Amino acid sequence: MFAWLQTKPKETHAMDSVGWLRAAVLGANDGILSLSGLLIGISSAEASRRSITLAGVSGLIAGAMSMAAGEYVSVSSQADLEMADLNLERQEVEQHWDEEVDELTHVYVTRGLEQGLARTVAIKLMEHDALEAHARDELGINMYSVAKPLQASVSSAAAFSAGAILPLITALLSPVEHVNIILTFSTLFFLAFLGLVGAHIGGANKMRAIFRVTVLGVLALAVTSLVGKFFEVQA
Repeated sequence: MFAWLQTKPKETHAMDSVGWLRAAVLGANDGILSLSGLLIGISSAEASRRSITLAGVSGLIAGAMSMAAGEYVSVSSQADLEMADLNLERQEVEQHWDEEVDELTHVYVTRGLEQGLARTVAIKLMEHDALEAHARDELGINMYSVAKPLQASVSSAAAFSAGAILPLITALLSPVEHVNIILTFSTLFFLAFLGLVGAHIGGANKMRAIFRVTVLGVLALAVTSLVGKFFEVQA
C-alpha cells in the first residue's frame, strides 16, 4: 500500500547547488567579460597581433591571480568570523547552559513551535550536540560546510581562467583586422550560453538570465571599445 514511499526518489533543490554555481558562474562570467573587454579595447586602438596576444595572456594570468587572491582573503575573513562566533558560543554553552537553552527555545518559538515543545526540542538537540545546534539555528552556520579559503581560491581562479580562455582563443584565431567584430559577437554568444547553463542548473528563467548577461555584456564591451578608440595608437 505504501510501497511508493520506499521508492520515491530523493528530492533535489536548486538551493543545493547555489554555492558552487554562484562562484562558477561569477568567475567564468568575469573571465569572459574582463578579457573580452581588454582585447576589444586593445584591438580598437589598432594594436598589432603581438600586442593583442601579450595583453590577452597577461590579462588571463593577472585576472586569475587576482580572483584567487581576492577570494582567499574574502573567505579567510569569513572563516575567521565564523570561528570567532563558534568559540564564543562554545564558551556560552559551557558557562551558561540554561540561558542557552532559553535562547534556542526562543528561536524555535519564533519559527512556530509551542513553548513547551520548543523547549523540549532545544534540550534534546543541545544534549546531542549543543554547539552544532546553536551554530545552525542561532548563528546560521553549517558546521559541515564552513568556509574553506584555499578551495574557494583555487575554484575562483579556475572558473575565471575557463571563461577567459574563450575570448583569448577567439582573438588568436581571428584575422587581426576583424578581431574586434568577431570577438564582440563571440563574447555575447559565450555570455548567453553561460547564462543558459547557469539558469538550467539553478532552475531559473532561461530567457531572463540570457537577456541579463548579454545586455550587461553589450554595455561593458561598448565602453571598452570607446576607450580604445579614444586612445587609438599604432602599437
